[in-house]
Amino acid sequence: MASLAATKRLTKEYATISKSPPPYIVAHPSECNILEWHYIITGPPDTPYEGGQYWGTLLFPHDYPFAPPAIRMHTPSGRFQPSTRLCLSISDFHPKSFNPAWEVSTILTGLLSFMTSEEMTTGSVRASEHERKLLAQRTRWWNSTGAGSKALAAPQNSNTRGIGAIKSGDGGAKFRLEWPEVDEENIKWMKEKKINLTTGFPTATASQSPCSPEVAGLRRRPNGSATGVGAVVQGGQVARDASQSWLGRNKWKIMLATLFAYIIVARMVGDGTATTSA
Repeated sequence: MASLAATKRLTKEYATISKSPPPYIVAHPSECNILEWHYIITGPPDTPYEGGQYWGTLLFPHDYPFAPPAIRMHTPSGRFQPSTRLCLSISDFHPKSFNPAWEVSTILTGLLSFMTSEEMTTGSVRASEHERKLLAQRTRWWNSTGAGSKALAAPQNSNTRGIGAIKSGDGGAKFRLEWPEVDEENIKWMKEKKINLTTGFPTATASQSPCSPEVAGLRRRPNGSATGVGAVVQGGQVARDASQSWLGRNKWKIMLATLFAYIIVARMVGDGTATTSA
């Protein structure tokens, strides 16, 4: 349970951050627990996270602001292990270094700054820029579907990651509870982009070929005639069929002709040998 000082301080900070949010950051406390805050960081331009929607939590101690919160980012980013406590100077890993003058906006601005750096710590991971960009494209899907899960059960905590951890597979229930308006926007966005709710990737339409245009062009012409590789294969098959059919019909004639030719040659050779001996 939050102390009176913590409740008063966090209530004031919520009013401040709602009125003047830091760049690329929005945050609010849970309706059920003022010590549990939810934030969304929008990936800044000119970073691998550009346009990504990164959801996480701050779990404040009852004696805040005299002790720092536990910081987690639930959305896979390629920068942090999802739903894992992060070891930062502004987190509960370093309570002695925390400054009571720091506010929620200060903490989240520091988290964003660390996210866009390459410094390593407990809870961070290494990934290529390409991998992080791919993850950024799927963040809305991950948040609103629970990584493709269709279950709408209550979110489950991970025993291995502590209180406040979010597991994929809750059908996006926890995110939907805390961010209903954002979730609605995400669902609309996924419909417009034709995102497959199971995979998070765009759904191929009937008019789209699963292979490249260059390969598709080798298959058939618009009028349906065979061309390219298909024509070669088809032509070869026709030739083989024709050859096998002709041989099947004339195999006895061929055998007799071969035998007759052999007899003629044998006689000629025999006559030549007899003349030479005489």
